[in-house]
Amino acid sequence: MFATLKKNPKMLNKKCLITLSGLFLFCLVSSAQARLSKEQAYSLFGQANQLFRQANSTDDSKQAQKLYEKAILNYEKIISDGRIQNSKLYYNLANAYFLSGNIGKAILNYRRAEKLDGSDANIQKNLAFARGKRIDKIPLKTEKRVLHTLFFWHYDFPIKVKFILTCIFFAIVCIILIVMIWFGRTAGRITTALIFGVLMICFLASAVVEAQIQSNKISGVITDQQVIARQGDGQNYPESFKEPLHAGTEFDLLERRIGWFHIKLSDDSDAWIPNKSAELI
Repeated sequence: MFATLKKNPKMLNKKCLITLSGLFLFCLVSSAQARLSKEQAYSLFGQANQLFRQANSTDDSKQAQKLYEKAILNYEKIISDGRIQNSKLYYNLANAYFLSGNIGKAILNYRRAEKLDGSDANIQKNLAFARGKRIDKIPLKTEKRVLHTLFFWHYDFPIKVKFILTCIFFAIVCIILIVMIWFGRTAGRITTALIFGVLMICFLASAVVEAQIQSNKISGVITDQQVIARQGDGQNYPESFKEPLHAGTEFDLLERRIGWFHIKLSDDSDAWIPNKSAELI
């Protein structure tokens, strides 16, 4: 079972562990045509897990920080040199970043894990917890908040869950139609079929629309401790905000220019930041 960072009024649970099936990792390495051999990837993963556990068990904060950093290097080597991209590995890496105090990289890797498996409850919980620790609190616009409330099922349910529900509703409609063919129509059966038919169409349309949006949207996370956002792609442009943006702030990418990202925040404000201050998901 993978580590879950649970909110505690005083401190983060230091007893969380990161584990992953070696067999699962081997299969991923083989299928990815990795530059790392299976043995090397497995060894690095075991070392990373051991370092993480050691960091959690020590009371020396400086020693813990060094151990987390070593674990992070091993996880990142598996991802880069092993060419492995899966939600569990990104999740483990994000946990290590979070416990080392790097909120920006933690949110970045939770988002990467979420992109690959948005239905994982642990990823969602840890991502929400990490978001609560960042400095910048940028609210949604009022119109967006209303839409998110009214159509929560569209915004909150992962695509995978939507497709599963669509299939379930479709199966229910088919069963009801068969019942009506064999036993006749009644007002209750017709109403039930219509309700589940509408639900099926709504969830299918939501999944299709979200898949199309995600295919065209590029998002990112600020990873520098702070960065001054400007009104253009150059250091001589005026600042966009009174305060700098901080690590963990998420954005949608509008445009790229040499050395710069044109970004849009959750309140629809836009600005330019140096591309070295952020990473794309």
